[in-house]
Amino acid sequence: MKLVSWNVNGLRACMGKGFSEAFSRLDSDFFCLQETKLSPGQFSLDLPGYFQFWNYAEKKGYSGTAIFAKEAPLNVVYGIGVPELDTEGRMITLEYPDFFLVTCYTPNAQRELARIGHRLRWEEAFRDRLTELDRQKSVIICGDLNVAHQDIDLKNPGPNRGNAGFSDAERSCFSRLLSSGFTDTFRHLHPDQAGAYSWWSYLFHAREKNAGWRIDYFLVSDRIRDGIRAAEIHSDIFGSDHCPVSLEIQMP
Repeated sequence: MKLVSWNVNGLRACMGKGFSEAFSRLDSDFFCLQETKLSPGQFSLDLPGYFQFWNYAEKKGYSGTAIFAKEAPLNVVYGIGVPELDTEGRMITLEYPDFFLVTCYTPNAQRELARIGHRLRWEEAFRDRLTELDRQKSVIICGDLNVAHQDIDLKNPGPNRGNAGFSDAERSCFSRLLSSGFTDTFRHLHPDQAGAYSWWSYLFHAREKNAGWRIDYFLVSDRIRDGIRAAEIHSDIFGSDHCPVSLEIQMP
């Protein structure tokens, strides 16, 4: 089973920058998007053979997630289940007989951690939701989780320490999530690989210099991590300030 996740930073813009070609090339069973920046009825996508699931932000042109799936799910849940956190279209959960698939676009703490309180409330609710799902069956989680976990996960850890996405609070939340029973699939297969990033600033030719951050993830329940066959970062695919990441896993 192959899954892809991509923060497209505006799907309409990404469509003009090679989205369809990337979608065909990656040829996955599940294709998950974050930051679609769409409103209901604003845009339609012709994807023969895929079921489409969209979650929209109330604010126009902001946030939003989607999942395209070859197999129809048993159930679909939009949001994290906390009303004050569910106005920005940040999460979709599909249920299948043997697993749940969750895509997530984690709120950014913003410059000078202006939104860190909201971010930490999200983190608590996210961990609670995932552990609740994990008690029922295995979980596959993907998306832009807006945190570089360790120094190896960004080019310049020193100057960025304490900034949004690399604050102690956010990194601790990620550690706590993993210790709750989840595996970072890329680090599981590539524990020491440096220079592997999924997001680059548009400023200062960051992508040319590979001065990036690894903030896009696939996590899985610990009990299925032995099924991980590949976890890749497709940095050669453009169209957004993020690149796609993928997972190939053999389910029990």
